[in-house]
Amino acid sequence: MDDFDAHDIRERRLIMAPSTSSVITLTINGEKYTLPVDHRTTLLDALREHLDLTGTKKGCDQGQCGACTVLLDGRRAVSCLQLAVAAEGRDVTTIEGVADGDRLHPVQQAFLDLDGYQCGYCTPGQICSALAVIEEHAAGWPSAVTADVSPEAGPPPLTADEIRERMSGNLCRCGAYVSIVQAVAQAAEVRATGTEEIVA
Repeated sequence: MDDFDAHDIRERRLIMAPSTSSVITLTINGEKYTLPVDHRTTLLDALREHLDLTGTKKGCDQGQCGACTVLLDGRRAVSCLQLAVAAEGRDVTTIEGVADGDRLHPVQQAFLDLDGYQCGYCTPGQICSALAVIEEHAAGWPSAVTADVSPEAGPPPLTADEIRERMSGNLCRCGAYVSIVQAVAQAAEVRATGTEEIVA
């Protein structure tokens, strides 16, 4: 094989090699962002490193601590295990998109009023999970501790055990769990009654 043929083969291989990056458009907190990403970029790194949305925290980077929890189409996801390219076409909600301008969401207000945080590092993920927990419960989804899972039973009472089980994917090194459970319960009550007042 002469040099020309070897060069031609190398060129063809380069042309046929799949691309390792893409330009994607993500809808985050109701706004569209277009950015080039390596296909291996996680949603967490796209949020923090590419878009400067640093409210979502990087904890274990292995999907075990919940600090990076965001909502994808209203369902919680650990963004360190979610590829950014796989989030294209989905609605992403981060902690920056939870409040209504300067008005805190009732879940955020409950965490503030009931001391549901200490250092605050896990709090964005806790709040995003709490939002999903409250909606999942209201929709009647059972958890591992739900006694009666029959459809006619309806939503189980949102007891402390139910909240603990449903929030178990979010760890808090400071140990603010008691206050977190109280905050989720208060925010669920606000949702159920349609009131905006949270009693500390």
